[in-house]
Amino acid sequence: MWVVLGLIAIVATFINLYLYKKGKDYKIAMAMGLSFTALTLWAEYHVVSKWVEEEDWSALLDVVPTMVTLLSVLTIISILLNIAPMLLEQKNKV
Repeated sequence: MWVVLGLIAIVATFINLYLYKKGKDYKIAMAMGLSFTALTLWAEYHVVSKWVEEEDWSALLDVVPTMVTLLSVLTIISILLNIAPMLLEQKNKV
């Protein structure tokens, strides 16, 4: 599920950037991109919580250290890409 939500977040982010480039209202796409990023993180957290409930320590030891780094980087990129149009718009107004 987290993969699907992540792909939707990526698509929404690119729609956000495309709409900004075309001069159209991009704020709904921005909100969708950030929302689906949050849902992706929630879905991954849900997977990890299932592993804890099942006491699947090998899965946790194998996956969690890498996923923390990867999800952190991707979340920061998603936030920056989604708010970039707003920052650029503010810069152009000044």
